[in-house]
Amino acid sequence: MTDTAGAEESAGADAATSPILTGLIGMDIQGSRSPEMHEREAAAQGIALHYRLLDLAVPPHTADDLAATLDTAKRSGFAGVNVTHPFKQRIIALLDELSDEARAIGAVNTVVFQNGRSTGHNTDSYGFGEGFERQLGGVALNRVVQVGAGGAGAATAMAMVKLGCRDLVIVDPQANRAADLVGRLPGGVARAATRDIADELAGADGIINATPIGMQGHPGMPIDPALLRAEMWVADVVYFPLETELLRAARAAGCRTAHGGDMAVFQAARAFDLFTGHAADRQRMAAGF
Repeated sequence: MTDTAGAEESAGADAATSPILTGLIGMDIQGSRSPEMHEREAAAQGIALHYRLLDLAVPPHTADDLAATLDTAKRSGFAGVNVTHPFKQRIIALLDELSDEARAIGAVNTVVFQNGRSTGHNTDSYGFGEGFERQLGGVALNRVVQVGAGGAGAATAMAMVKLGCRDLVIVDPQANRAADLVGRLPGGVARAATRDIADELAGADGIINATPIGMQGHPGMPIDPALLRAEMWVADVVYFPLETELLRAARAAGCRTAHGGDMAVFQAARAFDLFTGHAADRQRMAAGF
């Protein structure tokens, strides 16, 4: 009896001190700063947390391993995982539940495992909105052109609607994807591009890059820099590198700019809340980025 009680007490102590396991599923994510952000904030709060990169671009893994990777994380005792390009929409079919926001946006960047079930959340929209207000608060939002209608684009578009954008033009090489996103957004302020991007940008107040173009491993720019005007603002979701080719060209043209770093910080802070049950210190995370 005594031995059993001692064993149970020891097991309870081990469980109490076991680190929280989290991670990021994506492709070409070796430059991600998510492990650093989550682990630093956890350490500041006295929480043991390990954050792992589950990069399906690293052999022998492939993009087809998404379901198996998610299942392995769940069975291995992960509290949850973040999800990034190109899986934010594909992963939805693999989950048991969606939060209201993730369902409305149609994309998931955070999965929480609890009581044997997986629940998808979207913290990207919150993160982009917070970062936009910090870097570009007060700019005109009469017409905004957004390039990209994927998982990140769904989140940034929802943020734009919430921030009061009056005319949001969605540009995507896959016209049906842009139309699908417009159909999910409330308020009737979004529309799929019907003209050449140069024509859509004429008179626009700003442009959002919601594609991976400019990210490490995806060099280049989503638009011709000759289309930039000094009176425009330019926001990018990419944060590695923090200064993309697009933002360099925009600053050279005299535009106000917003990098993707704040979006990364604030989406991570909200994901940290969900993974750990403890509120992340937003100011501390932003200061340490």
